[in-house]
Amino acid sequence: MKYSRVYIESVGYELAPIVVTSTELENRLKPMYDTLHISPGQLEALTGIRERRWWKPKTPISEGAIAAAKKALRERNISPEEIGAVVYAGVCREHFEPATACQVAAALGIQGNVAVYDTSNACLGILNGVLDIANRIELGQIRAGLVVACESSREINEIMIQQMLDNPTMENFTESLATLTGGSGAAAVLLTDGSFTPTRRPRLLGGINLAAPQHHTLCRWGINTDDPKNHIPYMQTDAVSVMKHGVELGKRTWDTFLKELSLTSDRIDKVICHQVGEAHQRLILQAIGIDPEKDFTTYEFLGNMGTVSLPVTAAIAKERDALLPGDIVGFLGIGSGLNCLMLGIQW
Repeated sequence: MKYSRVYIESVGYELAPIVVTSTELENRLKPMYDTLHISPGQLEALTGIRERRWWKPKTPISEGAIAAAKKALRERNISPEEIGAVVYAGVCREHFEPATACQVAAALGIQGNVAVYDTSNACLGILNGVLDIANRIELGQIRAGLVVACESSREINEIMIQQMLDNPTMENFTESLATLTGGSGAAAVLLTDGSFTPTRRPRLLGGINLAAPQHHTLCRWGINTDDPKNHIPYMQTDAVSVMKHGVELGKRTWDTFLKELSLTSDRIDKVICHQVGEAHQRLILQAIGIDPEKDFTTYEFLGNMGTVSLPVTAAIAKERDALLPGDIVGFLGIGSGLNCLMLGIQW
């Protein structure tokens, strides 16, 4: 897929206010560590994550998304009346129905001739939403659209910690490790046809997505319905298999991505990857032959924030002048399913 008239006007983000270090989590898990003779520091050593963030208890999911969206609109001074679509793309949402996008749109004053809906695809949700909006813009249906999401890891982490303490086995520790990498935050990506202001902004060149749905059982987050009186969220991840098959899918997607956009690895100036952790980052960069110096990471202090990890990381990279005008930037996303989606942007 290629685009000729789609621009990323701005990326607004909101970080959850409570910083939670890996040391704090391990202190809570001390009884389990003692039982299994696990030395402190393993969580950071195995993931590269020293801290992540949590929202305050009972913070509405829509609250973070709304805050991020307001920042995105304010940065480019685009009014709600100009928005032709609002897509909420987070894993976490307010209700089964209505769409969380409705709460966001209402808070922003967006209504009338506008598409408002949710989309969901694990950690790729925002990138899928970007493509939805980009297609509408490329077809001339709308001039501007918003993709928003907010993720919260606090609740599932609290549950997982208790389960680890209740059942202190090495198998439980290994299977729960990926859950403890989770962070919390919100992001909003504002896309337009470039007609609002003459100033330079990043242009979406195109992208590609490949799927390997035969691996859909490797990472799951849902509600345990075994006990009808006590529906408790759970998360199960086969981290080794996710990494193995995810990197394989990432390599195939990368090769197809370069061919689709007539690029070579040398032409890619920077990459922003989905922020999983140190091991995943290292392996995927090795697989696609990208120098780590071209990568920008935030997982060390934000953890894995799901759908919002990549856009928040891109926004922070821009703030720190890691992305420069003219750079060809690759947005590289891999999500449970397994699905892989890569976008090319000329900054």
